Amino acid sequence: QVQLVESGGGTVQAGASLRLSCEASGPTFATLAMGWFRQAPGKEREFVSATDWSGSKTYYGDSVKGRFTISRETYRNVVYLQMDSLMPEDTATYICAADRHFGNHWTESDDLEYWGKGTLVTVSS
Repeated sequence: QVQLVESGGGTVQAGASLRLSCEASGPTFATLAMGWFRQAPGKEREFVSATDWSGSKTYYGDSVKGRFTISRETYRNVVYLQMDSLMPEDTATYICAADRHFGNHWTESDDLEYWGKGTLVTVSS
């Protein structure tokens, strides 16, 4: 069973930066597409960003474009989310996801194969 473990969450003030990490472990026979979703209290899960197995293709949600950057270690199932210019509305649990495929299903649905448990990010004003 593939497991995803996130780290790097915390509490920061508005305007600060944080870097989240997610590593996949278990029987991963191929390099996975990996990405991030987030869920704020009382709200639906929202797509944040995703990248293909090589890191050369990326998607971003509209609310984070220009502020967040996704990257990964080449040929390893480790993905990072650099979050800059954080705002209080970025407060959420950030959840790592992985899938053998990279495509529109990342942004149009959340029908992905593997999910982490999440790491909490709190941005104070």
